[in-house]
Amino acid sequence: MKITEDIILENINRIFKEIDHKEADINIKEIHYDEGLNELWIIGMDRPDKSAIIGKGGWIVGRLKEDLDINSIHVESYTDFMQKEYRLKLSLDKVRSFQNTLNKEDGLYIPIENLKKTIQYKLENLSYFNLEKYLNENFRDNLDNVDNTTHKAVVALSGGVDSSFSLVLAQYLGFNPIAISVNPGTIVLPKQFRNNIDNICNQTGIQHRYIDIDYSELIKECLSGRIHPCGRCSKQIESTIFDYAIENNIPIVIFGDMLSTGSQCITDNLYNNHNIKRLNLPASLSCGKIEGKKLMKDYDFKEIKGFGCPLLYEVHRKYPHMRKYSIQRILRETRSGALEVGEALDLIWSFYKIK
Repeated sequence: MKITEDIILENINRIFKEIDHKEADINIKEIHYDEGLNELWIIGMDRPDKSAIIGKGGWIVGRLKEDLDINSIHVESYTDFMQKEYRLKLSLDKVRSFQNTLNKEDGLYIPIENLKKTIQYKLENLSYFNLEKYLNENFRDNLDNVDNTTHKAVVALSGGVDSSFSLVLAQYLGFNPIAISVNPGTIVLPKQFRNNIDNICNQTGIQHRYIDIDYSELIKECLSGRIHPCGRCSKQIESTIFDYAIENNIPIVIFGDMLSTGSQCITDNLYNNHNIKRLNLPASLSCGKIEGKKLMKDYDFKEIKGFGCPLLYEVHRKYPHMRKYSIQRILRETRSGALEVGEALDLIWSFYKIK
């Protein structure tokens, strides 16, 4: 069956009638149907159009998927793409600028070139870009070329979706990364995160190291209510990873940060008189968590519900006013497009399920 805009609108309005819902004046900018994947992209003109197509709780798009017998339907708004396009252009400029500092014999030149190509392709196919498909069609061979002697990047790996996504993406792009996990103990890095770390590194063949650090003073301050854990924790993890990169002459560190988009996707960091590059890999591609989860689905990886670590939840339990700082982080990720509204709501709600 040929999928057209008229067929989509006709089916949506039929579903509205069946559930006794008033028909909506939905404006669709464009559609794209991938016959091979049996996936459909619907681009609404604005967020209200996107919301109407999705329906409360995803009911409308779920029924549409069933009625059209389509594997997956992605609904986006054109206004969101305008923002994402601008960010990608800034990222491309930044990556080009960094590449111009390298010569072609530099080990980073090829992976940075691969990143640049990926950003360019996403810009040209923004409405229906499929990261997993693109990586497999262009860089699949890099997954089989693991060399544990010439790492071009360190990846900070926590066992969550964002850092694990960054590790796999770095391998696809040819960074031949080494994964480093900072281990402050189970109150920050519990068993389920360690299981993800061990499983993904075993599956990919990527070399990995745990670095134990003493968080006793930080934990004491957090549990006394003096500080929120996330800011101080992030700084200690970053400094530990930077120390490792300097000691091992690895010039770039990759983090799973999704907020540092555009011109902030690559930054210079003067640390202990050494210049270390920080690459926020998902942010460089303006990726959201949905893209990360989709890429991770073929790996031995279990998504861990909620936001943060056991220490954070204990701080929330003892000092409920601290939740607002965690919620601010979630709202920043939502505004940036890294999180969908429904995902953000679930994360915020998890803070209030503490017994």
